[in-house]
Amino acid sequence: MLLASCGGDGPAPEAARPVWVVRPQPADGTQPLAFPGEVHAREESPLAFRVGGKLVRRHVDPGDRVREGQLLAELDPGDQEAQVRAAQAQLAAAEAELERARGDLERYRALAAQQLVSRSALDAQQAAYEAAAGQARAARAQWEVARNQAAYTALRAPRDGVIASRQAETGQVVAAGQTVFVLAADGGREVAIHLPEDRIGRFKVGDPAEIELWSAPGTRLPGRIREIAAAADAQTRSYAARVALDDQAAAQVALGQSARVYLGGAAGDGQLRVPLAAVQRGADGSASVWVVREGKVVAVPVQADTFGSEHVLVRGLSPQDWVVAAGGHLLREGQPVRPVDRNNRPVAAAAPAKGS
Repeated sequence: MLLASCGGDGPAPEAARPVWVVRPQPADGTQPLAFPGEVHAREESPLAFRVGGKLVRRHVDPGDRVREGQLLAELDPGDQEAQVRAAQAQLAAAEAELERARGDLERYRALAAQQLVSRSALDAQQAAYEAAAGQARAARAQWEVARNQAAYTALRAPRDGVIASRQAETGQVVAAGQTVFVLAADGGREVAIHLPEDRIGRFKVGDPAEIELWSAPGTRLPGRIREIAAAADAQTRSYAARVALDDQAAAQVALGQSARVYLGGAAGDGQLRVPLAAVQRGADGSASVWVVREGKVVAVPVQADTFGSEHVLVRGLSPQDWVVAAGGHLLREGQPVRPVDRNNRPVAAAAPAKGS
C-alpha cells in the first residue's frame, strides 16, 4: 500500500534542454557600403580619323567645349588630294571612251538598218558600249571614294560635348582609327565604381544610390545603378558598375571628379539577420525558426529573403526575440529549454517566468 501511494504523483517533468540563442540583428543593408569612383560622361566617344596621315593642325584642347560639326583637327591632305585628281582623270578618260563607244554604236545601228553590216557586228558594238558604260560607272565610284577620303582628313565633332582627353600631337603620324581625342558628350553623368565579387548578389540594376563628391563632403546627390558588368575583371575580381546621377544632380558635377558612392542602405522594412543554421525547412518548403518564449520553443514562420555564407535575411521576427541559433532539428514544438548565450551563460530574458 505504501508503494502504491508513492507512485501516484505521475511522471517526472521533462528536463530542459540547453539551447544556444541569439538576437536577430539588423540586416547589413541598413548600413550603406561606400565605394570610391570617378565621374564620367554616360557617352564617351574615342574620336579618330578614318584615314591615316600626318597631323598638321589641332584646333581644340582638353576641357574645351565643342559643338556638333566643329573642326577639331586636320591631316596633311596632300596624298588624298592627289588621289582625287588621279581618280578624276580616270573618270574623264572613262567618260570619253563611253562617248566614243556611243557614237560607234549609233553609226552601226544606222548601217545595220541599211543592211550594210551584219547583226553580229552590231551586237559586238553594243557589248563594247555597255563595257565602256561600266568602266565609266566604276571610275565615277572611285572618284567619289577618293573625294570622301580627302574629306576624312578633317576631324569634326559628332555631337555637342567636352574634349575629355587628347592622345595625339601636331606633327605625329597617326593611323586610321587611332584615337586622337576622347569626347564626353553632353547629357548624363555617372560614376564608375567596382563592386566586390563576394557581395555582387546584393546589388542589381535600378538600385538607389547616393553620391558624395570629395570636393563637397556631407552633400549626397541621388542616383541609381545603371549598369553592372556581366563578368568580373580577371585581375581585380570585381565587377565594373556605373551609377547614373539624376538629371538635376548631373549639372552639379564635373568630369573626372572623385566621388564616393553609397549603396545598400535601403534594406526592406522588417528585414533581420539570423544564423544560417537557425532556419528550418518544413515538408512544404516553408521556412521557420525556433523562438524561446517562457522557457519553451515555438516555431515562428519567417520569409527568407537572401541566403549568405553564414547568415540569412528574414522577415517575420522582432529584434527582441531570442532565436535558437543551432540544433533546431533536434527540437519539437513546446519543448522546455534552457537558453544560453555563446559563452554558455544563462539568458534570463528568455527563461520561464517564476511560478510557471
